[in-house]
Amino acid sequence: MRIEIDADAGNPPYAQIRDQVAAQARDGVLTAGTRLPAVRALAGELGVAVNTVARAYRELELAGLVETRGRHGTVITARAAGASQEALRLAGQYATAMRALGVPPDQALDLARAALGL
Repeated sequence: MRIEIDADAGNPPYAQIRDQVAAQARDGVLTAGTRLPAVRALAGELGVAVNTVARAYRELELAGLVETRGRHGTVITARAAGASQEALRLAGQYATAMRALGVPPDQALDLARAALGL
């Protein structure tokens, strides 16, 4: 992921971060499940306040483009990466079926990878 802050831009840094992450997800640079840098790490890298990155991530999450998973970080959602509604629906059905069968998440992922030939 590459983010650049333009101090001369008309929009604030949090909006630049938000817009660049969203564009990179839409363009396939960031795929579904890609873990974003920690808020503090990205803030340090960009030379902005922690709250600036936190606000960008919060707005991305409100838009459904990222999902925060606590200690597991913030990841790009399938919606942000352009997955079709049908693909999202089928993935949800698969997840529901695996939970109903009592299949642990790691095993369900392994099964899906095997079915895809990965």
